[in-house]
Amino acid sequence: MKMDNVMALSEEAIFNELKTILMDAFETPEEQITLEANLYEDLDLDSIDAVDLAVKLQTLTGKRIKADEFKTVRTVADVVRAVQALLAR
Repeated sequence: MKMDNVMALSEEAIFNELKTILMDAFETPEEQITLEANLYEDLDLDSIDAVDLAVKLQTLTGKRIKADEFKTVRTVADVVRAVQALLAR
């Protein structure tokens, strides 16, 4: 779902969008998706999934995510913060 006003996305709204992406694209059970969940250890994403996630977030935000910025992302909360930083630019 593309947001018309992504600049107004709160942390909760970003988390909800991210949760939808994880459930739809990666078949992640909703109950496993928490802010503390590790993308690789808890949610079983691999490096290719991480690239796919970055592309989906790029589509959502309309902004390019640099690979080096996304390399440090480990948890769902890290992704939320990365999207917030991206939107703040």
